[in-house]
Amino acid sequence: MAPICIKTVLISESVDPRCRAILEENGIRVTEKQNMKKEELIAEIKDYDGLVVRSATKVTADVINAADNLKIIGRAGTGVDNVDVDAATKKGIIVMNTPSGNTISAAELTCALLMSLSRNVPQATMSMKQGNWDRKKFMGAELYGKVLGIVGLGRIGKEVATRMQAFGMRTIGYDPITPPEVSASWGVEQMSLEKLWPQCDYITVHTPLMPSTVGLLNDETFAKCKTGVKVVNCARGGIIDEEALLRALESGQCGGAGLDVFIEEPPKNRSLVNHPNVISCPHLGASTKEAQARCGEDIALQIVDMVNCKNLVGAVSLNPDATGKQPSGNVEAVADGRSYKASGSVQGGVPILLELSGSVFRQPVSLTGNLLFLQASADPQLLPSVAGALASEGVRIESFSAPVDHTGDVWYCVGLSSLLQDLNVLKPLVKNVAQLSI
Repeated sequence: MAPICIKTVLISESVDPRCRAILEENGIRVTEKQNMKKEELIAEIKDYDGLVVRSATKVTADVINAADNLKIIGRAGTGVDNVDVDAATKKGIIVMNTPSGNTISAAELTCALLMSLSRNVPQATMSMKQGNWDRKKFMGAELYGKVLGIVGLGRIGKEVATRMQAFGMRTIGYDPITPPEVSASWGVEQMSLEKLWPQCDYITVHTPLMPSTVGLLNDETFAKCKTGVKVVNCARGGIIDEEALLRALESGQCGGAGLDVFIEEPPKNRSLVNHPNVISCPHLGASTKEAQARCGEDIALQIVDMVNCKNLVGAVSLNPDATGKQPSGNVEAVADGRSYKASGSVQGGVPILLELSGSVFRQPVSLTGNLLFLQASADPQLLPSVAGALASEGVRIESFSAPVDHTGDVWYCVGLSSLLQDLNVLKPLVKNVAQLSI
C-alpha cells in the first residue's frame, strides 16, 4: 500500500474524545465543527485531507467534488449509507467504517425491544406516569418457546441469537452469505425466507440497506406471517416497508413493532411513532458510551495505521491507481514466493471476494473481520478437523465459504472470532494457509 499523507482531519459530528486524541498524538491536526449545513460543509471541506463522520453528516457527491485535498472519509460506526461511495471511489478517496464497534450495543437494544414488545413495558410505564393502575390492559406473553426469525446472520444477528436463546427462544434465520453449518454451530437453523415467514412469532432484521433488502418486509411478506407477528428493526430504515407495516398493524396481522430506525430521520410522518403498538427510539443502536468510545478509537487507529502503511482496516472503497483508472475486480499478489490471483466486487458498500487462484466460491466472501484462507484437497473431514484445531486454540468459526469445484487443491475461506496465534497448528491439515484482519 502506497503511503497516504494525512495532515489535517475535520470531525463533523460528536465523536468520542479518544478519536481526536489519537489523531493528534500521531501528528494530525484536528478541527471539530458540528451541525454544519450542506453548504457550510462544502465550503469547509476543501481544506482537509480527512473527514470523520457518524450518521448525521451526508457526504454527497457535491461535498466530495468540493473536497480538493480529501483522501479519506472515516465513518465512526457500521455502514456507510450516508456516504456516496461511488463518488468517493471515482475521486480516489478511501472510505472506511468501524464494522464491529457497535455490535454489542445494537444487539442489546434489539433484545430490549423484543422483551418490551412481549411485555408492553413502555406502554405500562406511561400508563403508570399518568396515574393509572391497569394490570389487565397490559397482558403480555412469554418469550420462552417462541420462534425468533433473524434475517441477516452477521455479527449483530449472531449476538442477538445467542442472547435470545437464553430466554428459551427457538432461533431460525436467513443469510445469503453465512453457511448454514456455521450458523447451526451457534444455534440458528437457516432456511429460505419463504419457509421462515410463516414460522415466526418475532422477526428481527440485521441486513445492510441495498436494493435487494429495501421493503424486505412488505404487504406480501406480512401476509405470509403468523397473525400477530411482532417485528424489530434496529438495522436501517427502509428494510421494513413503513406503509405496509402500518397497514399490518391496523389489521392486526402485525401485533407490534420495535423501531430504532426510519426511512426519514427524524420521521415527519408520525403515524408509526404514534401507533399504540409501536415502540420507537431515535436511532439509539450505537448510542452507548462503550460503543461510541470503541467506534471513535477504532476509526482514529484505522486512519493512523493507513497513514503508517500498517493495515487498511474497514475500507469499503478502493483508491484508483496512478493512471486514474478505476480499480478492477482482479488483483494479483505475491507472498512467500507464490503468486495469488483474486477477483471480487462490492455489494451494498461491502467488498466481496468471488474467486481466489482459480477457486470460485459458492457464496461470496464478505471481506470484513478476521479471515483464514486454506488450500487443501476436498475432504468431508476438513471442516470438522479445522474447527477442532481452532477450538483447541480458543478460536471459533463464524463463517465458512467453500469453492464450487472441489477438483484438486482448492481454496476455502473461514471467518474467525479472532486471529490464530500460531498457523502451524493447521499445517498438518492443509497445503497452504494464511490469515488477515480487515
